[in-house]
Amino acid sequence: MNSKIVLAVIALLIVGFFSFTFQVDQRQTAIKLKFGKVDKANLEPGLHFKIPVMNTIEKYDNRILTLDAPPTEFPTNEKKYVIVDFFVKWRIDDVERYYLATGGQESRANQRLELILVDGLKNEFGTRTIQEVVSGERAEIMDVIQVQSNIEAQNFGIQVVDVRVSKIDLPETVSDSVFKNMRAERDRVAKDFRARGREQAEVIRATADKERTVILANAYKEAEQVRGDGDAQSAKIYADAFTQNEEFYSFTRSLKAYTNTFHQTNNNVLILEPDSEFYRYFKKSEQN
Repeated sequence: MNSKIVLAVIALLIVGFFSFTFQVDQRQTAIKLKFGKVDKANLEPGLHFKIPVMNTIEKYDNRILTLDAPPTEFPTNEKKYVIVDFFVKWRIDDVERYYLATGGQESRANQRLELILVDGLKNEFGTRTIQEVVSGERAEIMDVIQVQSNIEAQNFGIQVVDVRVSKIDLPETVSDSVFKNMRAERDRVAKDFRARGREQAEVIRATADKERTVILANAYKEAEQVRGDGDAQSAKIYADAFTQNEEFYSFTRSLKAYTNTFHQTNNNVLILEPDSEFYRYFKKSEQN
């Protein structure tokens, strides 16, 4: 009998313990309600006490959650549509606000957050052209959306951790014209670079031709000066040699003239006037 009583007491104590206590996991955030109204929020992980019937406990995941929104069409500044696929990383920041705004339902929180994101993306895409959106302004768009959505999400206790645009597609009716415009723009830029290159090439070529002309002119000038100096020195040497022995100089010059004359003619006959200066040393040899 005593053992049965002890077991009954232990059972009552165990039931009472679990009835009057609850545990919050480290991966959770909790709120305690008193007759349906918030009694205590943001309970720390660990063991807590409650009063049965009077208190109810709501627990939520405090880890980062993901909202993967369905692809949505947004108009651009050109009144053309793009199909955007995006997702959001969020977590509960204020559990009391979260409970009061969403009733603690994650699906309702996702719906409200999706409306905020869609409205923000619509405004951002509406101020940009398709080319600006596709060619590389995604990071700027995501930064702006994250800041704006965080401000509004704070009203229902949510912190937006990150916003990512994973893909941007063009409708088939728009993609051809957009790619043609982008190709035309790239061709225009390429032609502009080629024109600038040709212009620079002409400038470089003209500068090189000018420098070449100046170098050749200076070289010709220096060559003429050297040649003139050489001719002057040669003439001076001849003049000095002539003044030292005029007769010998005339004789060697005549011998050189005879040699050149006989080498340039195929005949051994030379017709000269008897009084010719060219024949002077021949006459002297006959007289001797």
